[in-house]
Amino acid sequence: MTDGNGIIRISDDVVATVAGLAALDTPGIAAMSGGISEGWAKRLSGKNAQRGVSVEVGEREAAVDLRVIVHYGVAIHDVCWQLQERVREAVQTMTGLTVVEVNVKVEGVQLPDEEPEEAPPPLRVR
Repeated sequence: MTDGNGIIRISDDVVATVAGLAALDTPGIAAMSGGISEGWAKRLSGKNAQRGVSVEVGEREAAVDLRVIVHYGVAIHDVCWQLQERVREAVQTMTGLTVVEVNVKVEGVQLPDEEPEEAPPPLRVR
């Protein structure tokens, strides 16, 4: 981008981080996936928000590819549509780039946690 003062370039890593954080903040998304090439799908925290995100960034446009794991029981199509909208809005708002596409690949479903273990008996002596 040119703003009259010079050229502004936004790195792929910045766009990937913005997209990844927006994805992790989307209801119904359990985690980002490391992809099949990295072995089993891995759950990742916001510290690794770029994992599961691929981007192409040009001077004025960006394209985003996401690999995600969804929570069991959600309407996957609805969650993915909301994910696309949130990522598009976050990237466009924070970078000024036009997002031309947001592709989503659902690579897994996080099943509900097993029943919690029984709580230990209360202490008899304090």
